[in-house]
Amino acid sequence: MLVDVLPHLACPHCGAALDQAGGQLRCASGHVFDIARQGYVNLVAGSAPVAGDSAEMVAARSAFLAAGHFRPITDAVVAAASPAAGGCVVDLGAGTGHYLAAVLDAGPDRVGLALEVSKAALRRAARAHPRLGAVGCDVWAALPVRDETVSLVLNVFAPRNPAELARVVRPGGGLVVVTPTVAHLAGLVQELGLLTVAPDKSSRTAAALSPYFGLSTQEECEFDMELPHEDVLSLVGMGPSAWHVGAATLRERMAALPDPVRVTASVLVTAFRRA
Repeated sequence: MLVDVLPHLACPHCGAALDQAGGQLRCASGHVFDIARQGYVNLVAGSAPVAGDSAEMVAARSAFLAAGHFRPITDAVVAAASPAAGGCVVDLGAGTGHYLAAVLDAGPDRVGLALEVSKAALRRAARAHPRLGAVGCDVWAALPVRDETVSLVLNVFAPRNPAELARVVRPGGGLVVVTPTVAHLAGLVQELGLLTVAPDKSSRTAAALSPYFGLSTQEECEFDMELPHEDVLSLVGMGPSAWHVGAATLRERMAALPDPVRVTASVLVTAFRRA
């Protein structure tokens, strides 16, 4: 719930602390933010809309993750987060809150803050866990989080702003990043014309974080899945390829694949430590 993470939130306009009054959050400067009836609050600064995942993409992600296909990745994220102390765990680009909820289940002394721009995702994240608060924000802008109040940040298949992460994570705090390898979704990428992963993606991520975070551990998580076509549609529909491959084209290409089809999941789960 939002009340659990309220001490960690900051007004996106002036940086002041926020208090809850009825169905609103307010700061001392008079900025007011309505809490949506689904339980999340939008703290996106400015009036220009920020693009996020569509309701269809969010529904696809929810269905695929609920089926347990990425359970090894979830388990690896929880394991990488385990050395972190209690306190506030932020999931940057949280989506439905799936990974954050698993980390909270493993730590009863933790509260979770799901930061996400998609309203469709925020609606789901707000009810993903009783100790989770969902907040709308632009991950490329200043985060609506107070300085050095976060114990751990999760960043799973999502963009990140290293300087802002360094500002909000306390000294000695952690960061867990999940990035795909070039082998991710082998069995589908070429066959369906999906987006490919740059070979140096992980090293570029580490380099961008290096002024603020030191690498602690890194684990490759790779496994095969036998997916029926409907689950393949969810898998493709929940990621960036959903913006590039039309539904009709996707189904046409899928018709040439066996049902079920063997697909490889391959990611790096990297833990960093704030200097």
